[in-house]
Amino acid sequence: MAGGSVLITGANGTLALPAVDYLLEKYPDYTAILAVRDASEDDPNTQRLRETISRHPGAKASIRKLDLASLSEVHEFATKLSEEINAEKIPPLKSILCNACYWNLVGDSELTEDGYDKTLQVNHISHVALVLRLLDKFAPDGGRIVMFSSEAHEPHRAGLEKIPPTIPDNFDLLLKPLPLEDKMGAGFQRYGNSKLVTTAWTHAFNRYLEEDENLNKITAVAYNPGGLVDSRMFEKNVSTPLNLLMRFAVRPLLPLFRLQNPQMRTGADSAVDAIELALDHVNPGERGYFELLEKADSSPESRDEVKQEKLWTKSAEWAGINKNNTALKCAFE
Repeated sequence: MAGGSVLITGANGTLALPAVDYLLEKYPDYTAILAVRDASEDDPNTQRLRETISRHPGAKASIRKLDLASLSEVHEFATKLSEEINAEKIPPLKSILCNACYWNLVGDSELTEDGYDKTLQVNHISHVALVLRLLDKFAPDGGRIVMFSSEAHEPHRAGLEKIPPTIPDNFDLLLKPLPLEDKMGAGFQRYGNSKLVTTAWTHAFNRYLEEDENLNKITAVAYNPGGLVDSRMFEKNVSTPLNLLMRFAVRPLLPLFRLQNPQMRTGADSAVDAIELALDHVNPGERGYFELLEKADSSPESRDEVKQEKLWTKSAEWAGINKNNTALKCAFE
């Protein structure tokens, strides 16, 4: 089958909608597998996704339900997708874009049915499970996995940061963060921590991929798409003042804000970059951390190999991954 498949999580999101539009327009040979939390017709954002697909007659695209707050659903999704690829109903994977994201800046940590902090599970743990379950479904010539990072992974960079992100010695504090009086500060730290963990994990992931002679043509990148000022995340689980600030000050004055911070941009700006990066058209064969399309150094803490390895081990444990359900056997020997 021509092209290969591109799996996108959070496919009805701010960055993903224009990314899907660009993929189907520019690269129609690819098959788009579009995962969303709510695939029903009642969800207005999924309806926008359907409208996007409808603008491309003959598009090879399907919308799939995937709730990343449920690990059982993630594993079931991976099993079914693997069966479809094995049966040649869809082409082997060319890329996975782990785009889905969550935060809550107005409340304490929420626990999923798996007992994990929802921000960490949606942004990191469930993507680990999905990616590691599907590694052997890439074509022999490999592909690229895009994990989404953020400037929030590095202390003192994000404008909303009040409490710097950090990897605690006690990893239980990642899974079940303590409640704090400053709900916004604590919520944004949970978000920053999830991006820090993902970035550090991606470095370890690449080392194991390079060791495996069957998987070393797959590359992984931790991609910072920039600060998306039009993100729908500013419409839910945020304070009213922050919502109003983004709608009536930051977005209208984006050209001025960009003079101070060039990484401030819209979802549509980052969408094209994300697809080109995912298809290995930009910096082909490169691994590691990218800010926009430039390879860069991630935060010092994320580059700590001891912490990377500890996070690798714990992430697999949290995600329910072992040598029996992933092709990356060398990581579990």
